[in-house]
Amino acid sequence: MTLERKLATLFHLDDNGWGRHANPWSVWTRYSVLPLFIIAGLLREWNGWLSLLILVMALVWMFLNPILFPKPLSLQSWATKSVLGEQIYLNRDKEPLPKVHQLPLFMILHLTSTLGLILAGWGVYQYDIQLCTLSVLITYLAKSWFLDRMVWLYCDFSREHQSSE
Repeated sequence: MTLERKLATLFHLDDNGWGRHANPWSVWTRYSVLPLFIIAGLLREWNGWLSLLILVMALVWMFLNPILFPKPLSLQSWATKSVLGEQIYLNRDKEPLPKVHQLPLFMILHLTSTLGLILAGWGVYQYDIQLCTLSVLITYLAKSWFLDRMVWLYCDFSREHQSSE
């Protein structure tokens, strides 16, 4: 079982959940989670209760977001295709990815995004707003690039499976 599939289970992403998460509103609003965590951390000394409230809101939002929105009406959105591509990617142990997508780039982007998260934690610890801002940029650039590759994967996978039918 891939790490991504384990995480999907944690977020209740079964077939219905993936369909709901494929709503572009779910994808775009999910980008608000990291800044909420950072804001909660930066407020910890100034107002502990507000910090705790924002932290709880961020945690609840992180878990509700993927399943909160209805399924998209169309599969044409970039955001929708990125989620559908992620679903294909996490099942790569069951069905291999097309050759052109068997790249170390995915792991590099995951590691870059993780580095951004680590820097965010350090920035919050140090009360360094510039480092926090940089960390969000690093994390979201890597994540967006990864999602763009997932769109490409989805389109290639769909084409490959339509031609074999």
